[in-house]
Amino acid sequence: MRLRFALIAVAAGLLPLSSMQGAVAAQEAGQQDPAAAPMASETQSATPKDDSASIDALFDALGLGQVIETMRAEGLDYGADLKADLLAGQNAAGWEETVSQIHDAAVLDRLVRSELAERLAGVDTAPLVAFFESPLGQRIVALEIEARVAMAMEGAEEAARTRYAQMLKDGGPRTDALAELIEIGDLVEWNVMGAMNSNYAFYTGLLDGQGDMASPDINEEQILTDVWGQEEEIRTDTAEWIGAYLALAYEPLSDEQIAQYAEFSRGAPAQALNRALFGAFDVMYAQISRALGFAAATYMRGEDI
Repeated sequence: MRLRFALIAVAAGLLPLSSMQGAVAAQEAGQQDPAAAPMASETQSATPKDDSASIDALFDALGLGQVIETMRAEGLDYGADLKADLLAGQNAAGWEETVSQIHDAAVLDRLVRSELAERLAGVDTAPLVAFFESPLGQRIVALEIEARVAMAMEGAEEAARTRYAQMLKDGGPRTDALAELIEIGDLVEWNVMGAMNSNYAFYTGLLDGQGDMASPDINEEQILTDVWGQEEEIRTDTAEWIGAYLALAYEPLSDEQIAQYAEFSRGAPAQALNRALFGAFDVMYAQISRALGFAAATYMRGEDI
């Protein structure tokens, strides 16, 4: 699953099953595999009341509730594709409800809030809330969400990529400004890692769900080997998508507004937020992906969830 993410807005989609794209970059860095975490419904928040209020204010300023609702819609669409790819000709009664439960917006909302609170512990969120509640901040939030929705429409992503490719060819201040934002947020690297973690989670869930029906030739080591072989392809695709997405989202902004946003993004609070958002949504998508993989395998075995 691709965790395509600007500073505040996520745009994600599962990769084709045949590509075996995914990995566990976190494991290579000595981090815990997000897929090993409990499902969102099992996660309990221990956020102090005052901290919770500040996180809620930031959550609302970033429009994350709307982002999560959009992710749910994307997830339901992907579930339909998954059914066609893996469950064609099989009894898949109840699949849509299973996918809907996995993408329960209220559960995902609680998980992301909890993860943000944990990752932003000790960070002064006041300047973050102040910026994103400002006219410019709210404009950026709205534009990123609008672009996320637009990129999912038929033909829109291809058109945006073509336009961005021409921008790169022509060069100019706007192209340089977008490149600077991508570098400040380390957006390509974060998105590549998120995509790899989420897809690894999906395929391990698929493998675990097959149980004793799993092929002896397929194991976690083999999955890692196969998906790491796709890293370069993921990176190239991600870089193109991020550029196209930002070019579309920020087109209405002036160069001065983008420069102001870049200056804000360099600051310590914004950098902490960037890390927290990527981390929170990485956990969320890994859990969704693992659950989808396990559910798909269970249906393929002809069992009820």
